[in-house]
Amino acid sequence: MTPKEEFIEIYKEHITRKGADELLEWLQRTDFFTAPASARYHCACEEGLVIHSVSVFNTMMEKHFDEETDSVESFAICALLHDLCKAQFYKVSTRNVKNEQTGQWEKVPYFAIDDQFPYGHGEKSVFLIERKMRLKIEEAMAIRWHMGEFGDKNSNVISQAYDKYPLAVKLHLADLESTFLREKGYSQVK
Repeated sequence: MTPKEEFIEIYKEHITRKGADELLEWLQRTDFFTAPASARYHCACEEGLVIHSVSVFNTMMEKHFDEETDSVESFAICALLHDLCKAQFYKVSTRNVKNEQTGQWEKVPYFAIDDQFPYGHGEKSVFLIERKMRLKIEEAMAIRWHMGEFGDKNSNVISQAYDKYPLAVKLHLADLESTFLREKGYSQVK
């Protein structure tokens, strides 16, 4: 199964609220399923964004899901869509790199940032999702604050969000584990 097929299977099985189909149709018209997750860090490769999104869902379910208090739909929404802001965010460009063997300069591809809608990170994902499908408050908070201290440095506000919304903590932890421990094998564009 391809990462795109796995994403769509999880999405359709678990996300059933009004607007979900329209959001998925919109995703398929963007570069979401071919885009990297980052320009040079984790999953900096074609399909990296969808690989990362599925990894975060699997990590959340394996490590943090509590049948008594959690919703699979909320986990799927948060994990699969937390980095929606990265759709239509990167473009393949080239740069000159010196070939160590020949000493010659060569053009090599890399992912450059080309943000057409500079609205932030987590808040941009929330905005884009809500154009098609309503989020619960805890889902919006989780997506908004999934970067923790890597994003907005206002730790007082982040702490308040994490204290009030456990889903936000669970998404942040799953995002960290996926990024720094589970996704090491995905190569960068060189």
